[in-house]
Amino acid sequence: MSQILTFLGKGGTGRSTLAVAAARFAAQQGRRVLLVGHQAGPGLEMLLGGIPLSGEPLTIAANLSVVQLRTTQLLEQTWTAAKELEAQYVRTPFFREIYGQELGVLPGMDQALALEALRRYDASGQYDCILYDGPGDLTTLRAFGIPEVASWYWRRASKAFFGSDLAKTLRPFAEPLLRSVSNVEFSSLEDLPDRMGGMTNILEQGRQAIADPRRVLAHLVTTRDPIAIQTARYLWGSAQMVGVTVGGVWVTPIGSAEVAAADFAPLPVRVLPSHQGFGRDSGMEGSDLEAAVGGVFTVPDVPPPLAIDEGSRTVKLFIPGFSKTQIELSQSGPELTITAGDQRRNLFLPPSLAGRQVTGAKFQEPFLLISFG
Repeated sequence: MSQILTFLGKGGTGRSTLAVAAARFAAQQGRRVLLVGHQAGPGLEMLLGGIPLSGEPLTIAANLSVVQLRTTQLLEQTWTAAKELEAQYVRTPFFREIYGQELGVLPGMDQALALEALRRYDASGQYDCILYDGPGDLTTLRAFGIPEVASWYWRRASKAFFGSDLAKTLRPFAEPLLRSVSNVEFSSLEDLPDRMGGMTNILEQGRQAIADPRRVLAHLVTTRDPIAIQTARYLWGSAQMVGVTVGGVWVTPIGSAEVAAADFAPLPVRVLPSHQGFGRDSGMEGSDLEAAVGGVFTVPDVPPPLAIDEGSRTVKLFIPGFSKTQIELSQSGPELTITAGDQRRNLFLPPSLAGRQVTGAKFQEPFLLISFG
């Protein structure tokens, strides 16, 4: 089991520099580290002193490996795996004449494939910690939100389809047809998805990992520039909306304004020492910087993004960085949906609260308290 760490913040704040420093520090402490680059361009290679990177992990120092994710390569690997599953479950595979080298990258594939790559590296058992140097913005957060969002679509869409008149009409024809082409024994259409690969279990495992700061942890990076500071605050709240815990704020020595600790309370705010890697691409050396970021792996003592109290029938969300006017709440049957800024979260409520009506919602920044009847 690995700890996956990522940095969030505006571009140009030094996120990649911190990722490299943290990776080197952890490796020097004897932890098996994988630094995962997922940004366009040669920036990470230059920070590592010009070492050429590829889509396969490369050991560059004791306990330290680096990989540069390439979406086209990940797409080929995923397509090959999908075809193997198709051959396993389907008697006459449909896609055997379509090859991964032909496939183009569609919007949204980058982050979904990156998340699957992180899952595979984590499951390999080869690394104690994985540092993900990704875009560091909403696209990164939406990638980490995929397990929860996909679980909702999987559960709600299948329920809506199997309960529809269309499914009832197709059932007499679809079930015999699927049995004729499938190698899987199933009693009904509703039973088929779980029989073909355990998607529900994979999504649930991912959702639990994202919600556990011992498994997945993010840190904010900002300069002293007011725009960078406000971007960090926005990403802080957005991270809570996908269930990712933020452990702290790292201020890189660029700009002249001050970062008020009150703007990020109760997160610890740490000002980093001056370093040539901040603000421009360069080879990175410096034990002072590496030692300064050593605390990024510590599980923080901060409020969890979501706390459910079944006894008092309340749900408490920690949503910093947003005002009351930016938060919306809606309920449809057993589902509860919260929208903050450009992030939306469908809550998985325990049986004791599922289906109960919301009787009150109060936002006292940074907490949203929801009560049920």
